[in-house]
Amino acid sequence: MDPEPRQRDSLSLRERLRALLHVAFEVSNRISLPGPSVLPVAGAVVGLYGGLAAGIFANLIGLVSGLAVGLPHLIEPPQPGVLERLRAAFADASWHFEFAIVGAPLALAALLTARVMSPGGPRDMVRQRLRVLALLTLGALGLYFPLVALAALNSVFGHGHELANALSAMPWWAKLLLPAAGGAAVGRLLRDRPETHGHGVPEVVSAVQRQRDGLPAEGGLLKLVASAVTIGTGGSAGREGPIVYGGAAFGSAVGRTLGFSRRELSILLACGAGAGIAASFNTPIGGAIFALEIILRQFELKVFSPIILASVTATMVGRGVMGGAPMVRRITYQMVSGWEILGYVALGLLCGLLAYAFARLLRHSDAFFRGRIAGSLSAFLGRQPLWVRAGAGGLSVGLLILASPAVWGTGHEFVNLAAAGQLSLAVLGFACVAKLVGTAVTIGSGGSGGTFFPSLVIGAMAGGAFGELVHSLFPALTAPSGAYAVVGMGGAVAGLTRGPLTGMIMLYELTGNYAIILPLMVTCTLASALCHVLLERRAERARTERDVLREHPVRKVSFASSPVAAGIKLRELVDQLISAEGEALPVLDSGGALYGVALISELRDVWRDEQLNRMLNALDVARKVKVLSPEDTLAHALELMDQEDVDALPVHDRRRGSLPYGVVTRAAIRRFVFRQLESVREEAEPREEAKAAAAAR
Repeated sequence: MDPEPRQRDSLSLRERLRALLHVAFEVSNRISLPGPSVLPVAGAVVGLYGGLAAGIFANLIGLVSGLAVGLPHLIEPPQPGVLERLRAAFADASWHFEFAIVGAPLALAALLTARVMSPGGPRDMVRQRLRVLALLTLGALGLYFPLVALAALNSVFGHGHELANALSAMPWWAKLLLPAAGGAAVGRLLRDRPETHGHGVPEVVSAVQRQRDGLPAEGGLLKLVASAVTIGTGGSAGREGPIVYGGAAFGSAVGRTLGFSRRELSILLACGAGAGIAASFNTPIGGAIFALEIILRQFELKVFSPIILASVTATMVGRGVMGGAPMVRRITYQMVSGWEILGYVALGLLCGLLAYAFARLLRHSDAFFRGRIAGSLSAFLGRQPLWVRAGAGGLSVGLLILASPAVWGTGHEFVNLAAAGQLSLAVLGFACVAKLVGTAVTIGSGGSGGTFFPSLVIGAMAGGAFGELVHSLFPALTAPSGAYAVVGMGGAVAGLTRGPLTGMIMLYELTGNYAIILPLMVTCTLASALCHVLLERRAERARTERDVLREHPVRKVSFASSPVAAGIKLRELVDQLISAEGEALPVLDSGGALYGVALISELRDVWRDEQLNRMLNALDVARKVKVLSPEDTLAHALELMDQEDVDALPVHDRRRGSLPYGVVTRAAIRRFVFRQLESVREEAEPREEAKAAAAAR
């Protein structure tokens, strides 16, 4: 055969491949990934890590608890048949290899696309987003399979399921001293990180509402470790608060890395929080509702997809790592008669009162251990370092554990006993009070953990005790006490969070029993409403951030700034922005009127492109925004910044010549508000200390 046609065919094939590669490069360079389009994918990735964090946290708690109460079991020689049980555990584990089959090729394709894209201009942000999301996906796959293997090992060698029996066999001095030792260790661990104190959820809500720069990721990791120590050594706390904080902190870190706006960052925080709840409780719908109702406090269509995807992926990963067994035993209950709804009305009011008492006791416990309550003991504790206060709180919790084992840790085992109706009226009533006081002391003294699951335990104990009374009085008209224990859990959660939907959906998912949905709706709604009314009525009127924003005008924080002309080239504009206060400048249009504002934060990628530097001018890159008057309030300024999605606005005063043009930035407003509130707090603290000292005398 003539070699010339063969050579021509090979050349033609190479030309086709070269043309195809050229087209692929051109297509990759045209890819645009604006924030709203990336947000659902980022939410799903945050959900992956939320599920992994929940699994790691659960295993960490099991490790600490095993060391604390199950050390004799850990050093026992292996029992016969352990290899067979280990083999069965690995065979039954939820490996989900389809995660790697689907996720790995997609992540590698994203990395390849980011690599072949030409650098420069807006493409740099696209490349960064593709690379970060792909690496995070590969990292999640790398963590998932070892964690599943660890869970399989724990199912064979772990003894977490024997906690109730282990507690009954523990010596009294161990029950007393272990919580104190755990509290002291946590106090020492968190002494230099005050932002990690508290039970997690309020800090996340505050970060979302203020639309700050998010939460520190290292604080989330530290809180998980501290909470594992607190819960594992017997402190009365829940694991959901730290996982909510940790998930939100991770979502915040991802959002900052991907260059999202503050609004999008808030949505990712909510994704992380909802993912933590969904994975911890195996309740995907409940996790999504929690993020929408409690964290974001809004139901908008544009936030649904990232939050729901985060909850779904977190639940899938959580089921693989921790198993899909429900946290509450699936016991079928239903309404016996229409008269029974009156009992659930009364239970709703009882749960509302308990939630109110719980919230007030949490606040008073914190004030007591900080020395802000009248009395010599409070003043003495307030002068001690955090590890001493937390150790004293742990010792108090140990005393309560001696009286009621339900105070130990999360109290999960006693929830199932109450739901099954296996506890007496006296045990239920005392456990309710002891758990309420024990949790308040644990958190208030400096321990780390959540209040969500303890409220479930308190509701279960209160509902079970109430059910015992009602069923003994009206046996033919009421369900067994276990039904009231289940509904009481939802009522207590709804009351404490003031989120009736969260209480209803979570308990419905936990129990899998649609027959109790009507009692849940009644009890959760009444408990939430009553607790909200009581807390609002008793809330002290304090100077808030909103007050400062409404009272002060823009002129107090704005700074004079000479505007730049419309035709100034990009390179010169960037040079002026670098030296400008607030890194923002007002920009005039071609007619000399105020057009908008230029911000260096929006030009960091554009100005590196030499071709764009020669083509663009100030008017091309400026943001056309509304102009503020110096007499506008700071609240109005922040509202406009949120609407325009910018961090600075121009200020123009047509009446005065002293400040014809200016700029106000979000950071300057935040600094001003912080200084105002700090001055109020510093003025109030000496008065409180004087009152406490006078009362002590």
